[in-house]
Amino acid sequence: MNINIINKSKHELPSYETIASAGMDLRANLDKPIVLKPLERAIIKTGLFMALPVGYEAQVRPRSGLAAKKGISVLNAPGTIDADYRGEIGVILVNLSNEAFTINDGERIAQMVIAKHERADWTEVTQLDSTDRGAGGFGSTGV
Repeated sequence: MNINIINKSKHELPSYETIASAGMDLRANLDKPIVLKPLERAIIKTGLFMALPVGYEAQVRPRSGLAAKKGISVLNAPGTIDADYRGEIGVILVNLSNEAFTINDGERIAQMVIAKHERADWTEVTQLDSTDRGAGGFGSTGV
């Protein structure tokens, strides 16, 4: 699949790190470092603009290493970039740790997965079919 992209950053285009990678790393495009204090959030720009085909979205997800080692996550994970959005890709990062975290220019801050999606049409009914699970949720099938 080919996707049109404009790169106004100082960095290379997102790419897959391995042959089996589902996501591509997004890099911060900054003029100066940004410090995220504990529980603080910020939109980090990437300098990237793209045009996805209709029927696809880009999902912005946390990088597991940043989350596990530093407590840095994507606040609205996964963030969705719609096919009709043409603005700059930004990543809402949040610091869930107890220590300040510095984001530097070019740092890999999130990963982006391109995914096909469906559009739903609703059929309003008065009753749903029954299942073994029924209305059980929020831990009803175990921890």
